[in-house]
Amino acid sequence: MKRTTIRIALAAGMILALHVREARAQTATTIAVAVDASEAPLKILRVRVQIPVKPGPLALVYPKWIQGLHEPAGPIANVTGLKFEANGQTIPWQRDLYDVYTFHVDIPPSASRLNASFDYVEPAGFGGPSAGSVTDKLLDLNWYQVVLSPAGLPAAQVTINPTLRLPQGWKFGTALRVASQSGDEIVFQPVALDRFVDSPLIAGEFYRAIDVTPPGEPIHHEMDLVADSAAALEMGDDVRRGFVNLVAETGKLFGARHYREYHFLVTLSDHMGHFGVEHNESNDSRLPERVFLSPGAAREAGGLLAHEYSHSWSGKFRRPKDEATPDLQTPMGTELLWVYEGNTSFLGDLLATRSGLWTPDDYHQNLAGIAASLGPGRPGRTWRPVVDTAIAVPGLFGGGGGWGNWRRGSDYYEEGELIWLEVAGIIHDRSNGQKSIDDFFHIFYGGPNNGPEVKAYTFDELVQTLNQVVPYDWARFLNERLNSTSPDAPTGGIESGGWKLEFTADRTGGARGVRGVASSTYTIGLSLGGDGSVSDTIYGGPAFTAGVRPGMKVVAVNGRAYTADLLTDAIHASKDNTQPITLLVIDNDYYRTCAIDYHGGERYPHLVRDSSKPDALADLLAARAPHP
Repeated sequence: MKRTTIRIALAAGMILALHVREARAQTATTIAVAVDASEAPLKILRVRVQIPVKPGPLALVYPKWIQGLHEPAGPIANVTGLKFEANGQTIPWQRDLYDVYTFHVDIPPSASRLNASFDYVEPAGFGGPSAGSVTDKLLDLNWYQVVLSPAGLPAAQVTINPTLRLPQGWKFGTALRVASQSGDEIVFQPVALDRFVDSPLIAGEFYRAIDVTPPGEPIHHEMDLVADSAAALEMGDDVRRGFVNLVAETGKLFGARHYREYHFLVTLSDHMGHFGVEHNESNDSRLPERVFLSPGAAREAGGLLAHEYSHSWSGKFRRPKDEATPDLQTPMGTELLWVYEGNTSFLGDLLATRSGLWTPDDYHQNLAGIAASLGPGRPGRTWRPVVDTAIAVPGLFGGGGGWGNWRRGSDYYEEGELIWLEVAGIIHDRSNGQKSIDDFFHIFYGGPNNGPEVKAYTFDELVQTLNQVVPYDWARFLNERLNSTSPDAPTGGIESGGWKLEFTADRTGGARGVRGVASSTYTIGLSLGGDGSVSDTIYGGPAFTAGVRPGMKVVAVNGRAYTADLLTDAIHASKDNTQPITLLVIDNDYYRTCAIDYHGGERYPHLVRDSSKPDALADLLAARAPHP
């Protein structure tokens, strides 16, 4: 039995190798991809792919490793009704035994074209790019959802001829160039596969384009908005000016652009997940429907869009060598995500502030929240260094809910930002203020604008560039920070900037978002949803010690039905109360009473000035470009 199994496995491996060799023998090819999205509101995209072929075995692949998502997240489960046809005949297919993203077919004699057809069904629910991306009024389309290509060919050697049909009257925004348009049918200019999947499209019944090109800027920049209502497309002049300033500030900071034009693609809906994904000439950002109508529009939208826009330089143009893979099937190495994402978090918050989308106080409050969340409130730091949170990304998100403070999550964002802030402080201090981190960005992200391209780097090359700015043992410093298991957050950049992290009972400032929220995270060590559901419990904290765990639900506080305000009141009163805070929780179908021995009152994180040092943060955050 074992010998038979081994023979079958060896045979399958030989067949797979044969198909891959056949695929690799092909040269560059051109594929036609036609997407009929006229039924998008019904959650179905009809896809037709035409591929030039030769008779014999052929392996076809669906995109697997998605650049920007850093993991094998190609939504293959949403591909349905797959059929192949050549010379008017149906061609049987077989999925690869070891890679579900690969399909094998045998091309009959005399056939020169293979026609593939399938439906891409939009999943219901919230989540990332592989979750729902359609409503009755709009579509957010990532092209990697709707393409097949021969295995073994570098993405740059596969040319795509894309066409798209939209619901009647819908308008669209994308960085792809349009060759022609007739009514609801759009023909795009031919584009390489790697650029194709890097150029998402948004479309909708309610659409608006807003020019955000600064005066004198030769490259066009625009915001493309689609929304579930016409009213949501309104934007205040002050917010628009903030995005014009953002474009101007990137020009000053980097001294170069690496795109032909740039599109901020913004989807406004309450019926899909809210997040952003970077692309070289655009970003795919999804926000609440009425965000631009809110008083905090610049702050809420500015933080996300500044981050994703910064990725055009950090992650898209300059990309870690292990993530600069030649195709969409090769696994990526994610060790340098503390640069790819962490440095971009630093850049996004910095540029949001320099452009006026954020105030300096917004920046301080955000930084206080980051530092507080990574201190003793994140005990996972004592066993798992931040570099491992980057390396483990392909398997990081499959652990289920809760326990984020103990097992850690994507901390390379937040801790990476603190590391880069400390880098900024070291450059400033060791050069006596003659150099700044802007000098590093000018060198590392500068150069001629050749349009969208990738310039890969290694850790050693990053260190070499830092040494061009200020000589220092950067390798030692970075490795110490990346491999640290200290319980304390790396706040050196905050302190060298003339500030320090403190916790006070003042809820009017502190980390953004604390106003109106129960003071539970930095006190009793409890994170709760609006209905009292326990999303996380700080490992070793007061609530943890009392027996509260993720997945439970708080239904009463000190004998009274739970509300967030009631819990805040109990925490506030704890300072003058010798009695524990009593929570009644539901654990599955059972009730449990948990007595939390806490008497410290409310605590919120703040940045406080250290008058013994100059305010270097103020210098760092100051605008560099003129703001019209």
